[in-house]
Amino acid sequence: MASVPKDLRYARSHEWIDPGQSPHRVGITDHAQAELSDIVFAELPEVGRMVTQGEACCVVESCKAASDVYAPVSGMIAAVNEDLEARPELVNKDPYGEGWLFSIDASDMGEFPILLDSEGYREMIEIGD
Repeated sequence: MASVPKDLRYARSHEWIDPGQSPHRVGITDHAQAELSDIVFAELPEVGRMVTQGEACCVVESCKAASDVYAPVSGMIAAVNEDLEARPELVNKDPYGEGWLFSIDASDMGEFPILLDSEGYREMIEIGD
C-alpha cells in the first residue's frame, strides 16, 4: 500500500507539494515511484525558471520509461535536489524526504485548493485507508 502523508497536497498527475514550506518542495508520490520502478535518472528544471501549474518541468527516467513531472502550482523554481545527480534512487527509497525533486516559490496561493488532499489522492489511486 502506497504511503500518502496527510500534510501534503497532490496533483492528479502524481506530484506532491508541501504547502507548509516556502519555497515549497515538490516530488513524485510513493505510488508514482512504485509504478515507474527503479529510477535511474532525473532531469531537473533550471533554477530561476518560471513555470505554470500543470506545465511539464522535469523528467524522471526508470528502467521502464521516462515520465514528465508537472508543476503542481505556478511559480519560480527556487532549488533542485542536486543529490539526485549521483543518487537518483533516492526517489524510490524516500519519495517524500531525500527524494524530493525541486522547490518552487508559488506565485498564486489560490492554486493550492485545486490540488487533492491525502484522502482525495488515496481515493484517486484506489488504495483506501
